[in-house]
Amino acid sequence: MGNHALIYGASGISGWAIVNAILNGYPSKDTFSKVTALVNRPLSRDMALWPDDPRLQIVSGIDLLKGSQEELEQKIKDNVKDVESVSQVYFYSYKQTDDNDLECKTNEAMLERAVTAIEQLSSKLSYVVLPSGTKIYGCQMLDKFPFANDLPLKETLPPIPEPALSQLFYYNQIDCLKRISKGKNWNWCEVRPDNIIGFVPNNNAYCLAQTLALYLSLYRSIEGEGAKVPFPGTEKSWVNKYNESPQDMVAHFSIHASLHPEKTASKSFNVGGQEDTWSGKWPVIAEYFGLKGTGPEKDSPQPGAYIAAHRNEWDELEKKYSLKKGSVDSDITHPGFQYYIMTMFDFDRQMSMEASHKVGYTEEIRTPETWKIAFDRMRKAKVIP
Repeated sequence: MGNHALIYGASGISGWAIVNAILNGYPSKDTFSKVTALVNRPLSRDMALWPDDPRLQIVSGIDLLKGSQEELEQKIKDNVKDVESVSQVYFYSYKQTDDNDLECKTNEAMLERAVTAIEQLSSKLSYVVLPSGTKIYGCQMLDKFPFANDLPLKETLPPIPEPALSQLFYYNQIDCLKRISKGKNWNWCEVRPDNIIGFVPNNNAYCLAQTLALYLSLYRSIEGEGAKVPFPGTEKSWVNKYNESPQDMVAHFSIHASLHPEKTASKSFNVGGQEDTWSGKWPVIAEYFGLKGTGPEKDSPQPGAYIAAHRNEWDELEKKYSLKKGSVDSDITHPGFQYYIMTMFDFDRQMSMEASHKVGYTEEIRTPETWKIAFDRMRKAKVIP
């Protein structure tokens, strides 16, 4: 009996990639004998673009906050075949709430209930992977970013100052894992990506690659091949350095960490691709769509506003290429996210990858591949023409 991976939040940008990586033989074809993908909304294997593989079971409709702990465990037991063999849990579920206190409590409760349920149902549980992100370094504090003089960012940096500290649920979740893993047979680690570039089968509030893919497909269709497309940020955000996190890299590192507890237990790890700037990336991204990506201009079009202004043309593209409906006006998409990442995050925030290299993870995924893979997947899923 090999490993049995259970992925909470398997339709999200990282959860999807973990399922995909395992089914495509990472790190080897026989590492996992079962993969359980837990999703909130119903998702078919075809829609998810996952390989047809008898090891996969997709389970939808388990609400981690509903009912008592016993009821949750019963529901998982009734719906997850061979739950007693689950050995690795990848917790990629997240519930966004505007009230910070509530967001902290909710996401901690989801994690504790989810992990406790598997611990009760499977004696084989050996590892839990929890994602956080660069908010743990205070990137969301913008001009008050606390570690501007401590670059590259290392996992050993102290917690961010109050009040930002108490408003961030990552700390609640990390404390929760420390508390509930005490004296147990399972280990855990925390994975810290920056902005994750990838594909999602359902819409996702924080998928920059999809926003840009929709925008640039439409732009190319209207302005024509070879048209100049200015960067939608500022002179400052055009040149600041940071590491993007390809979804496959986040997935591969999460799996690698879970299989090497002797090196990774109770630790935190930055995960990202090459250090880069928008000035290096934008021309590469635009080129995929047959466009010429140039620097920012005073009135550079903004993706969201451009799509809204050319909504009829998008509907025609959808019809012409039989595209998946609902991508440009999903109620889950966060319209401000792209502006936040491409304009407001205008300071250097590059991360050190030393810790992940030290535990034997040395994979490199370069910028052109990162975006090409994401866009190719969207094309295959009929999100873009």
